Amino acid sequence: MSILGAFMVPHPPLIIPEVGRGGEKQIEDTTRAYEKVADMIAQIRPDTIIISSPHATMYSDYFHISPGIAVRGSFSRFGAGGVNFIEEYDSDLVKEISAIAKERDFPAGTLGEVDKELDHGTMVPLWFVRKKYKEGKIVRIGLSGLSLADHYRMGQIIKESVEKTGRRTVFIASGDLSHKLQEYGPYGYAPEGPVYDNRIMDVCGRGAFGELLDFDENFCDKAAECGHRSFVIMAGALDGEKVSVSRLSHQDVTGVGYGICTFIPGDADSNRCFLEKWLAARQEELATSKDKADPYVKLAYRSLESYILRREVIDVPRDLPEEMLNTRAGAFVSIHEHGRLRGCIGTIGPTTECVASEIINNAISASTRDPRFAPIDASELKWLEINVDVLGEPEDIVSLDELDVKKYGVIVSSGRKRGLLLPDLDGVDTVEEQVAIAMKKGGITENDEIHLQRFEVVRHT
Repeated sequence: MSILGAFMVPHPPLIIPEVGRGGEKQIEDTTRAYEKVADMIAQIRPDTIIISSPHATMYSDYFHISPGIAVRGSFSRFGAGGVNFIEEYDSDLVKEISAIAKERDFPAGTLGEVDKELDHGTMVPLWFVRKKYKEGKIVRIGLSGLSLADHYRMGQIIKESVEKTGRRTVFIASGDLSHKLQEYGPYGYAPEGPVYDNRIMDVCGRGAFGELLDFDENFCDKAAECGHRSFVIMAGALDGEKVSVSRLSHQDVTGVGYGICTFIPGDADSNRCFLEKWLAARQEELATSKDKADPYVKLAYRSLESYILRREVIDVPRDLPEEMLNTRAGAFVSIHEHGRLRGCIGTIGPTTECVASEIINNAISASTRDPRFAPIDASELKWLEINVDVLGEPEDIVSLDELDVKKYGVIVSSGRKRGLLLPDLDGVDTVEEQVAIAMKKGGITENDEIHLQRFEVVRHT
């Protein structure tokens, strides 16, 4: 038995009358669509309702599945404590999901629960469902800071677990859309907000789940979306199956996007194994990019591959351009995997006899010694993207007016503390953000007296 229905829904507490106190009338279209979802679930009569929620326990590198036998929750933090829930967990299905994840060495399970009570991302869908259907246990799954590809894999594991246990199951992907659709909204406006909403409703309205993997992480952050990773898990749970799609509603009157779509699975369809296709295309793209890379980037690849595969530090090749052999400079090596930073370490000034040697050493450090990440292993090599930044000489400045976030990197010093940030980074749009991040990296507080320097880089990609 596979998943019998999947539903993309929002979770505004406002939609609950006891919370909204009349404000819910703004989003009556969403309410009517939600009622249709609840009717569909009642007709399916599932044994288990799986809910992925952005507001459940979340870790940067782990998918948390709520453990235990039963759970309580209420809207008391929204002033409506009388709206409450007592739900039973499907502990057998949770065990199966956890077991498959462990077998695959995939980072998911029941460890590290932070808040035992239900979150509003789970309760809003349940409020509608429980008015129409009282049966069925639940499984609650949080999102993570891992890649979109890993969220799809999480969905695939859920699908396999459902099939092994024979549960009649529905999947609810809880998540609002952009939070930056209107100037009057609680989070203001960003131009990326409406673009995200239009695009996600088009993609999900067509059931084109492979396109969910193509959303740029920086674009999603600027749009302040909430549910994208939730929708990707849902897509993975429907991997390899035709779906009948209904786009029920989309509203943005509060400044936050609320979208509802339904997906009823049909026959198997190998053309809808979207992650497999996406990874094959991505691998070909990265191989081509690597072949076309300049000598700086090729040297970084060669260095980290030698060290990761054989624990060997290569000698400086003699066939490099003269500038790499005769120039001394600081250099940063930045590594990304599936669009997310995987390691970045460098030197502000020269520490070796030439920039080539600087790159060799820093490629190893970025891939195996960045304290923010686990060391890169051999299985990841084909998915890596590498940039090399060669730093110019720092120059003292006295004002933020002398910075340009696209052109200059910044060094902030206070006594022995020092933080650096490279220029032209995704998600860093102002010099104020740039300096604040550099200060944080250097452990420098707002009360410290600071000294500013700027530098230019030559970026090799």
